[in-house]
Amino acid sequence: METASFAAPAGRLDVVVAGRLGLPRADVQRAIADGRVLVNGRLRPKSFRLRGGESIQAAVPARGDLPPDPAPLVVALEDEHLLVVSKPAGLLTHPTASRRTGTLVNRLLARATPLSTLGGDDRPGIVHRLDAGTSGLLVVAKDDPTHRALAAMFREHAVDRRYLALVRGHVAHDDFLIEAPLGRQGSRIRVRAATGRHAATEVEVRERLARATLVEARPRTGRTHQIRVHLAAAGHPVLGDGAYGGGGQDAARIGLTRPFLHSFRLAFDHPITGERVELEDPMPSDLEAALGRARADPG
Repeated sequence: METASFAAPAGRLDVVVAGRLGLPRADVQRAIADGRVLVNGRLRPKSFRLRGGESIQAAVPARGDLPPDPAPLVVALEDEHLLVVSKPAGLLTHPTASRRTGTLVNRLLARATPLSTLGGDDRPGIVHRLDAGTSGLLVVAKDDPTHRALAAMFREHAVDRRYLALVRGHVAHDDFLIEAPLGRQGSRIRVRAATGRHAATEVEVRERLARATLVEARPRTGRTHQIRVHLAAAGHPVLGDGAYGGGGQDAARIGLTRPFLHSFRLAFDHPITGERVELEDPMPSDLEAALGRARADPG
C-alpha cells in the first residue's frame, strides 16, 4: 500500500478521490468501505459531500510492477503494431487498484510483447475493454502511434464490433435500433434520459427459440455495459446477466453461469498499413452448450 495525502476540492468524496488519484471509482469505493480513506482523520461514507479544503488520506495499492501471468492467451492476429486476442469469460481486461493479478494485461506481460504506454501503468496496450463476463475479440496496441490511431477509430465508430447475445423472451422485430442515454448509478449503469450520455445499439435477430432469442448486437457507441443495459431496457435482458435482469430460472435451465454475450466479429482498417482486418471468433463451448439446451427446450 501507498498513502496519498492531499487537500480536497469540493465535491462527492468518491468522485474527488478517484479524480485526484486517477483510479476507477469502484476501486475508491472499495477503499472507502475498507476504511482506507480518511477525511480530516475520520471515516466518511462514499457519498460524503466535501466543502473543499479538507485533508484527505487514502491508502491504495502501489501502481505498476504488475506480475506476469503465464496462463495461455489465444491470439487471433499479430503483427509489429498490434495484436487481436480472444479474451475468455471471467478474465478482467486490466488490473485495478485492488486486483493486481489474473487479468488479460498480466497474461500479455508474460509474453514479453511490446505494449503501448498511453493507457498508463495498469493498462499497457489496452485501447478498449470487454466486461469480465464477456468473451471474444479485443485489439491491443503495441506502440503509442498505433494506440492513438486505434483510439481515434473507436471514437469515430470506424471499428465494426459485433456481439452474439441470447436474450430472454420473443423479440418482436427482426432488426431495430435502441437509442437510450446511459449514466452511472452506484456500480450499475442505467438509462438516464435527462443526464445520460448518448448511446445507440443496432440489434438483429439471428434465431428465435421457444423461450429466448439469439440476436446480433452492433454498438454504435462504446459506453460501459451498453449492450447489456440496452437489451434489458428493451425488455430482453441477456440470459445469465444477473446484474441486469437476465438471471434466475431461465438462465439456470440452460446452465448459464455468466452473461451469454460474445464479441464474435472485429473489423477495421489497419491504422498503420491501411489493410482491411476482418476477424471472427467461434462461440466458446459454454455458450454453445447453453444454446443447444435452449434449442432443445420445448417452451
